[in-house]
Amino acid sequence: MYYNKDDFSIYYEKFGKNEKTILILPGWGDTRKTFNYLISKLQENFSIYIFDYPGFGNSPFPNKNLTIYDYTNMIRNFMYEKKIINPIIIAHSFGGRIATLLTGYYKEKIDKLILIDAAGIKRKKKFTIWIKEKIYKLLKQFKKILPMNLKEKYHKKLLYIFGSSDYKALSPNMTKTFQNIIKEDLKYFLAYIETETLILWGEKDKATPLKDGKLINKKIKNSALITYPKATHFSYLEYPNLTYKIIENFLLPKKDC
Repeated sequence: MYYNKDDFSIYYEKFGKNEKTILILPGWGDTRKTFNYLISKLQENFSIYIFDYPGFGNSPFPNKNLTIYDYTNMIRNFMYEKKIINPIIIAHSFGGRIATLLTGYYKEKIDKLILIDAAGIKRKKKFTIWIKEKIYKLLKQFKKILPMNLKEKYHKKLLYIFGSSDYKALSPNMTKTFQNIIKEDLKYFLAYIETETLILWGEKDKATPLKDGKLINKKIKNSALITYPKATHFSYLEYPNLTYKIIENFLLPKKDC
């Protein structure tokens, strides 16, 4: 199904027919398919919505550059039009950026929040990365003096050498959007999140290191952090059943013995 609003055409799927709703916000570049296992388990007790972000999966990218606020307002508009009130949010990586703004900046009423290896904290660059960026910007200047037939080839070569895996995977019209997103430091808004929050993290996560999870736990007063000793950035895929059991215990009321 598609949700159309302004310049957006967002593909989404709905599972389950229960009164309580879960919104799943995947990571950058991921699609709804990475959450198939969790959905199969949770749809017995919840209605679940999951999205393909613009430029990924079945959702086309609009003809403009986007910011993290654009993505967040896209989800807000979806909630309003679908009359989704006080949902549960499960957010992985990039989805954590949206969840942080929804709860900490826009103060949307969210019943419970689950953050999995969430992004949004801007870290100081290591000296080696700083040097790498300076060299890249310097070499990029040579593109201006190259013949037209060599400019594109030279640019692609620079990206291959200096670009991150996420950046290399982007189409040209999404690179500015990616830059807009990663420059935003959202940790300021964490202290304003009042929603009860469960934080799940892989201790070997290099994309969003565990110290980010600990900082999120410290900033959000009503939160708990659970770590996976051997997991990386995709802890929910590496330990699917354990993740489901933890989430089930967090969301569903305990049955009397």
